[in-house]
Amino acid sequence: MKNLITILVALLLTMVMATASAENDQRAWVKLPPMMQQHMMSNMRDHLAALDEILKSMAAGDLDKAADIAESRLGMTALEAHGAAHMAKFMPEGMRANGTDMHRAASRFALKAQEGDPNPAYRELTGITSACVACHAGYRIR
Repeated sequence: MKNLITILVALLLTMVMATASAENDQRAWVKLPPMMQQHMMSNMRDHLAALDEILKSMAAGDLDKAADIAESRLGMTALEAHGAAHMAKFMPEGMRANGTDMHRAASRFALKAQEGDPNPAYRELTGITSACVACHAGYRIR
């Protein structure tokens, strides 16, 4: 289980480092009004913090807590709290699709985690991180 956590953390770090290299950055620019840019960045920081809390909960064997965090902060029920409908009109279709994929994956993870078996839950968790990686690999905001 610790190996899987290490792999997931390494994946997230790789995503951050890969998107930080601006020299040959081919990602599409998404222009946002300054307040919307701040709002989106705040949401993404909270998504990353939620993933960290999910991993800590899973490492402690508390899959119910991991499920609650996933659904309330990342899942489909979190869309309204994050202002997703308001943000979506500023996003290109691919970016919206990545976001929807992430939210759906979080809800699937939450359901799987509630079943109590960590291995299938970990497999579902990769759906969340894969959607994040896809979005960060394709888009950047200004």
